[in-house]
Amino acid sequence: MLGQTELIVILFIILLLFGGKKLPELARSMGTAVREYSSATTQPAKYVEEKAKPKEDEEREAILDAAKKMGIETEGRSLSEIAQDLVKATEKKETP
Repeated sequence: MLGQTELIVILFIILLLFGGKKLPELARSMGTAVREYSSATTQPAKYVEEKAKPKEDEEREAILDAAKKMGIETEGRSLSEIAQDLVKATEKKETP
């Protein structure tokens, strides 16, 4: 991590190299670059989330439909509890 002294030296060198008139333009272009970089790094994660969401919803609906068909109460219960009851119910039906 840069300390305060190093940052001041770097800013002074930038001021010498580019001059006072170019600094706002340079800062603006750096801000744009940082914004584009941040957008590019978060876009893949958003894409994956968008693609995974419909599949999760389909699985949830399938579990709830199966539970309703087997007469298992779903109101106010978590999906994992409902799934456990489904497994128990199917095991009971399979054993004679």
